[in-house]
Amino acid sequence: MKRIGGIGVAVLLTTCLAPCQQITGDGTPEPESKRIFGIVPNYRTSPSLQDYEPLTIGEKFKVASEDAFDRGTVAMAAIFAGQAQLTNSNRSFGQGGAGYGRYFGAAYGDFVIGNYMTEGVFPTLLHQDPRYFRRGIGSGWSRLGYAMGQIFWTHRDSGGTQFNYSEIVGNSVAVAISNAYYADNRNASDAVSKLGMQVGVDMAANILKEFWPDLERRLPWKHHRDRDAVK
Repeated sequence: MKRIGGIGVAVLLTTCLAPCQQITGDGTPEPESKRIFGIVPNYRTSPSLQDYEPLTIGEKFKVASEDAFDRGTVAMAAIFAGQAQLTNSNRSFGQGGAGYGRYFGAAYGDFVIGNYMTEGVFPTLLHQDPRYFRRGIGSGWSRLGYAMGQIFWTHRDSGGTQFNYSEIVGNSVAVAISNAYYADNRNASDAVSKLGMQVGVDMAANILKEFWPDLERRLPWKHHRDRDAVK
């Protein structure tokens, strides 16, 4: 997700860092796209905090499952596996088809474990809400700061706010578990680096989720779809 997130954020910064809103003319939120750029899963985004209702335990794990087993997640794992194999980031995985299979399994495992830890397990244990609540109003810079801040500050099921332990602790546990299958990267320095990368990736995803409705309205295929709907 690092490359995809970086490209997406770069596009957003050049198009949406100006006052813009994601609310329709009648004041209701636009329907949510389930994938950003047709590939990045977008199941845990909420258009706003209006009429807030906490998720049940089952709903939290449903969100985690939707993100983990979405075809977009599989596609991203395939892309990251290819990139990792090209750079030979884990020599013990080897090359060729068998090596790629190991890279793919590890990359997909990272996604699945990370999603369940940060969206299901720890939000349930800590009574935190795993959703990203889009701000949708204000200047682009204020929305950018809000999106980045949601990595470190999140909503409790009770409606209050709290440090985002689910994100930080959940990803830390996911990194620790990944040591079981990353034989070449098991020292403390690699663990800290992987945790920092994952938090950065999730921050980029938050930015994409905040600005996606604004960007989507400017994409050519969106205009064609809207014109077809009017006919």
